[in-house]
Amino acid sequence: MRLWSILFCFVFFPVAAFADDTAEVHQLLKSKIDAVVVLLQDNTLEKTQRNQKITDIVTPLFDYSVMSKLSLGKKHWGSLSKSQQQTFSALFTKRLQDSYLEKLDLYSDEKVVYGEAQQKGRKVQQPTTLISKDNQIEMLYKLYRPALQWQIYDVEIAGVSVVQTYRSQFDGVLKEGTIDDLLKMLGDADAFVISTEKRAAAGSGNQ
Repeated sequence: MRLWSILFCFVFFPVAAFADDTAEVHQLLKSKIDAVVVLLQDNTLEKTQRNQKITDIVTPLFDYSVMSKLSLGKKHWGSLSKSQQQTFSALFTKRLQDSYLEKLDLYSDEKVVYGEAQQKGRKVQQPTTLISKDNQIEMLYKLYRPALQWQIYDVEIAGVSVVQTYRSQFDGVLKEGTIDDLLKMLGDADAFVISTEKRAAAGSGNQ
């Protein structure tokens, strides 16, 4: 009887835990995204005030440190000094935040539809669809839990990974230049202007 109890725990508890994980991620993302949408619909807020409130909501969701490492790649990241790593992370985080806020400026009452979260080992992926009158964009949030809270380490927009897109761009710079060149470009608001949406559209057109 005791052996059966042990086997029962091993077989069924992981399934229950995974179900809890997907439900937790679904609710977490839905609550945060819905809160952002409410702010976007609030015409009484000034843009600066609105953006600060949005940043306060979404910043804890993203693991910018991990995203920085993944976007640069293990080889390049390991070749940087501690100071360079910190500078790169700070610049890359600001770029991600600015890009996110710029895309929100395009919001025009689109509807967000949430798909079923999927367990991928110890990670969870949450699909969403941004639906407007004339278009819809598929987005996939990829999360893991390094501590108590789930955090995003990558986002796919129309099937294109944000992290991989930046990694490809950064590789191109570092093949012909130095990390100092890359850091300088990261600080330039006009550099790396190709969006993931445009890359996705170009990719689909070549298939």
